[in-house]
Amino acid sequence: MNKRTFLKTSAMLGIGSIAGLSAIGKSSDTIPELPTDGGAPDDEQFWANVRGGYRLKPDYINLENGYYCIQPQEILMKYFKHIQEVNLQGAYYMRTVQFDNKKAVATKLAELAGVSAEELIITRNTTESLDMVIMGLDWKPGDEAVMAEQDYGAMLDMFKQTAKRYGSVNKIISIPMDPKNDEEIVQLYANAITPKTKLLMVCHMINITGHILPVRKICDMAHSKGVPVLVDGAHAFAHLNFKISDLNCNYYGCSLHKWLSVPIGAGMLYVKKENISKVWPIFAEGGKKDDDILRLNHTGTHPPATDLTIADAIDYYNKIGADRKEARLRYLQNYWVDKVRDVKKLVINTPTDRTRSCAIGNVGVKGMKPADMAKTLLDKYKIYTVAIDGAGVHGCRITPNVYTTTEDLDALVKALKEMGA
Repeated sequence: MNKRTFLKTSAMLGIGSIAGLSAIGKSSDTIPELPTDGGAPDDEQFWANVRGGYRLKPDYINLENGYYCIQPQEILMKYFKHIQEVNLQGAYYMRTVQFDNKKAVATKLAELAGVSAEELIITRNTTESLDMVIMGLDWKPGDEAVMAEQDYGAMLDMFKQTAKRYGSVNKIISIPMDPKNDEEIVQLYANAITPKTKLLMVCHMINITGHILPVRKICDMAHSKGVPVLVDGAHAFAHLNFKISDLNCNYYGCSLHKWLSVPIGAGMLYVKKENISKVWPIFAEGGKKDDDILRLNHTGTHPPATDLTIADAIDYYNKIGADRKEARLRYLQNYWVDKVRDVKKLVINTPTDRTRSCAIGNVGVKGMKPADMAKTLLDKYKIYTVAIDGAGVHGCRITPNVYTTTEDLDALVKALKEMGA
């Protein structure tokens, strides 16, 4: 990138903008109280009060929370204070209480996840968590891995690299958009397993469509054949109400800056105790036993304020309530999808069975490229989404959050009907 291109890009993104920095500096310490009464999925007053706790950019309607869910002011202000405190203490903090604090946060996170603190570490994102397992197993030529073409690209790329490096074999299935039942999906994975299968990876929630997969049934099937399971939970954790222990998986990775609304740069990896010694860490760690989960958590120096804020985000999530949040997110997705599902030129790339999806939906316009669709939504209608064009899915991913209003979605519906006319 040359200097002119960099300056132009920086200006577009607001990098170095004095106005932008000033606005952040003026963020008020007066934060509305999170409501405690009400909260039914269609209780618009309750959710309007929740929205009041966020500082939102007025230039567009943000329906791309799947990449990164912004923090409400309650979490953001605590994040700022953590940054200030770490900066105040400097090397003293980094050399003394840093590790005990991170352990305490990890323990709180493990409690939310329903697993032992001895089986969970804080990472930087889903990619680091899952790729650590994929690259860290002791692959031999001919070993097989099972996955789906709808899995996230970074994981598929790591499997490709592993195959190139060690001679392993990748067996890729395709998940139907609208399966008849759970058994149809389970059988697809079962059919791909052979005596050479070393690992099966499955998405808890497919990121491009929002499709929730029957993970427990897949894990039970795979284990009956002696195959360990790695679960990509990037979009499920703090989105759906569940415990990792309910899934019977061997490994589970996710990003906490998505649906838990932690600042960017926080993820989680769960490794069942009996599997810890089977994984090589990304960075070598001395002085730890092979079955110590902390053996996998050597990252070098990194900003600790993000890790500290995980505890604050958990408190906020618990105040909203896991069931209440999931019900609202599912309501929002159904709210807009139900209004456009029968529009002839629109294609809904999300299961019709309401139990198979939650916040995430995907819609395409026949004859229009997803990139053009996303551009039109932003330029003409001031609605920000993301284009998805691959793995049999062609459209825009729509991901509202708890601050999203039905008025926001009415604007989306109006735009889609006009584009699909």
